Parts: sequence; C-alpha cells; structure tokens
Amino acid sequence: MDRVAVIDLGSNTVRLLVGEPDGAGGYRSVYADQEITRLGQGLMPDRILQLEPMERTLAVLRRFRQAAESHAATRIAVIGTSALRETKNRETFLERARREAGVDPRVISGGEEARLTLLGVRAALRIGPGRLLLMDIGGGSTEFLLADGPEIRAIVSTGLGVVKLTETYLHTDPPRPAELVAIRDAASARMIRLRTQELPDLDRHEEIRSRIFVGTAGTVTTLAAIDLALDPYDPDRVNRHRLLQSRVETLGQELASLTLAERKRVRGLEPGRADVIVAGVPICLAAMDTLGFSELLVSDGGLREGILLDLLTR
Repeated sequence: MDRVAVIDLGSNTVRLLVGEPDGAGGYRSVYADQEITRLGQGLMPDRILQLEPMERTLAVLRRFRQAAESHAATRIAVIGTSALRETKNRETFLERARREAGVDPRVISGGEEARLTLLGVRAALRIGPGRLLLMDIGGGSTEFLLADGPEIRAIVSTGLGVVKLTETYLHTDPPRPAELVAIRDAASARMIRLRTQELPDLDRHEEIRSRIFVGTAGTVTTLAAIDLALDPYDPDRVNRHRLLQSRVETLGQELASLTLAERKRVRGLEPGRADVIVAGVPICLAAMDTLGFSELLVSDGGLREGILLDLLTR
C-alpha cells in the first residue's frame, strides 16, 4: 500500500501528515505533527528570509523527514506557500533544504494553494460539492475561494497574514487601542475591496445566503479551541464547530487585553501562537462583517490534507 508523507511549509507553521489510501477514495492518517517555526518572521519589508527563522525551519524539516521515513512513507512531498513565494532569497533556502534536511520543497502558487485547501476542507467537513466561501488565514497571507460545486469561481490572495500584521502594527504588550484600531482598519479596507471588486456577485443578498462560510488554518482553529476550552487540542471537536461573530468579537477583546505571558496561559491557545492570535481576530471579524456572515464553520482539515489527497488520487 502506497504510504505518502506531506509537509505543508507555511509562513508560520510547518505541518506533517503521513497517510495511506483508505480504499474509498479518501485517506487513513498514520501520523501527524506540526510545529510553529515562523519562517516568515522579519520577511517584510525587504522580502528576505532571516537566518534564525530559516535555521528553525530547516531543523523541523529534517526531523519531519526522519519521522516520515520511520513511518514507512515511500514519498515525501514538501509544499512551500506565501513566505517562499514572496522572498528574494528563496533559492538559498531551497538549496539548504535539499542539502541539510534531505527534502526538495516545491513552491506553489496562491491559486494552487487554494485549490488544494478546498480539497482538504471538503474532505474534513464532508460537505460534498456545495456552494461555499472559504477563508484560509495564514502567516503571510489570507486566501479566499468562492466555489460552486466543482467549479472555482474566484480565488483571491489578500496579503493579510497574521505574522505580517503583528510585525507591522503591534508593538506594545498588551497592544494599545490605537494599534488595534490600525489593524482593524487595514483588515476592513482590504475586505471592502475583496467584496466590491474581487468576488463576483457577492454583493447580492441571495448570493450570500446560499453559501456556507468556512474558515481553516491556525487562527480559526485556535479560536474554536479557545471557545471550546480544549486542553489538549481535539481535532474532532474543532472540526465543524460554529464560531458566531459575536463570540469572535468577545474573544478578540479578551485576548487583546492580556499581556503575551497571560495569553500563553489561555486554555485552548497554543503558546507559540499567542503573539499572532491578536492580529488574526480582526481579519476574521472584518471578513464576517464585510462579507455578511454571522457565523463561520470551522474546518480542522486544510492544505496539508488536500496535498495528501491530491497525491493519493493521481
């Protein structure tokens, strides 16, 4: 049986999944792991990957390759996203990954990232080919995908990433009100352009009502885990959890009022995400408010799972 390992090499988190076909067109998970390495830290404004984030990420890639091999994976696919798409010293990192970690990352476009994420989300939520709007909040960018059944009608990469926004706007601990206003204004302005110019027909009320609004990746799953007070994290409970806009707003206010040390002790909040979660909430709220959704369906599955399914079905 073909056993495959995929490594989702994100701007904030590196995720590993080893799986095999389940005989029914899906996959059976054999082993999973993830670690926050913050590859995109300090990337802006010069678009240069910094030495320490590269070192952290290369060490995790090496460990994940070894874990994949120990679980008898016959193939290892490493997929790079926003940080590697944007950086000027990408080839330096890729060459080091090949030489020092023994993996050969492939950098995909924002469109391909969205397609694979949709594949993983549909499988995780078991929602079939329905109409949905998907939001994927990442460290370097936030993608939106508008889908009607198998047809992808629009894919938009906004450039709003939690690492970028944190480094640009949040400089005090806890954040000052002016910093929070600035980050909300930046997120809201980008969402207005998304709705009015980039997502076809989404300004019509019936178009919104006919869709499920789905969120995936670390910010959304972390908010769900906090809402559920999960310790440890439980993917089965997070998956299909519904986040109400009013609850996201309350959680955002509570988290922003805490110091970083206090946030690290919040039940359900992974300590390595405690600094960037404050920037993730305004993205989520601006999207819900501007796009007209009062609740968000959470998917624990996303890009990592989509990559695996894509490899297994080829």
